[in-house]
Amino acid sequence: MTDASKMLTTFLEENSAEFLQNWRNKIVISDADLYKEEVLNNGIQMFYLVKRTIQSPLSEEEIMELARKLAQERVEANVNISEFIYNVNIGRSEIVKWVSNSGIESEELNPLIEKINSLFDRFSYLAVREYTEIKEKLLQDKVLYIDQTHKERLTILGQMSSSFVHEFRNPLTSVIGFTKLLHNDHPNLPYLDIMQHELEQLNYRISQFLHVSRKEIIESKREEFQLSTQLKELIEFLYPSLVDGDVSIHFDCKCDDNIIMKGNKDELRQVFLNLIMNSIDALQEIKGPREITINCWENNEKVQIDITNNGPKIEEKTIEVIFEPFFTTKDLGTGIGLYICKKLIEKHGGNIQCESNDEETTFSIGIPVESGVMNY
Repeated sequence: MTDASKMLTTFLEENSAEFLQNWRNKIVISDADLYKEEVLNNGIQMFYLVKRTIQSPLSEEEIMELARKLAQERVEANVNISEFIYNVNIGRSEIVKWVSNSGIESEELNPLIEKINSLFDRFSYLAVREYTEIKEKLLQDKVLYIDQTHKERLTILGQMSSSFVHEFRNPLTSVIGFTKLLHNDHPNLPYLDIMQHELEQLNYRISQFLHVSRKEIIESKREEFQLSTQLKELIEFLYPSLVDGDVSIHFDCKCDDNIIMKGNKDELRQVFLNLIMNSIDALQEIKGPREITINCWENNEKVQIDITNNGPKIEEKTIEVIFEPFFTTKDLGTGIGLYICKKLIEKHGGNIQCESNDEETTFSIGIPVESGVMNY
């Protein structure tokens, strides 16, 4: 230790009481701080580190011991970290001011001031880093707890919904069956077509709940079918809903009639039905012409299907989560329709995406023509 170091250490020891009192008068301590007294004790400990660093360099672990203690206290105190930064800087300024009045020549004093500044820099960095790591760990634990709780609630909800839907479907199946028999016996009976349509819609919604209540999309049979024919039949089926919603629909399929799709016809029908019904719902929010356009064409051994409506724009932040389960923008929506669509399309080796602007919203689906391998 040099003579200047000894002189400065002695000077700080002789004036420590006055220095610490000045520091206490200038620092900020929140009334809600659980560690008010420790703030003062930590200042004394830092003053002790300053005296030691003047004598010889400190290891990072020696500095880290106080930094870690202080960071933990700041987290538990639950006050703004800015108070800590401010108080540390007040301590630095006070020490440098006192050291400058020590009477030591500047040539010998400047290297010692650099040591003091270096100590404060390292201490502030280590303390804030430790504080940030503790805060992030607490946040991760909270997010994990929330996620686990949410999953448990969804599991219970899924079990309850599945049980309820199964109980509901039994009488519904009977009603659908007797309605068909009634139609066979009385084909001209008024309103029977409307009843059949509404029952099919209800049965479709129940199927959605059954799908989502299971861990994975259930295994289903594969068959060959013509896409254009299926879409035409679906448009005819939806005619009452289109008329009721005052929506016109334009269908343009440029696929070769010889192209045969391989997959589950009912599952893909469910996807197209859901997207068209969503479009009809969205169009009720606008005035003027309400239009849906369905285009399909071949594209690199895939069939591309675009379902477009001229309804309101879907914001970008909504598009990012639109296929997530239980996300919905409808007042009475379930948030499972598009989630099921995505799962069913991916099961067929395809993909689905959404694009939206001020003029139109398009759901684009790509399905391999030879979708012989389905992801069960």
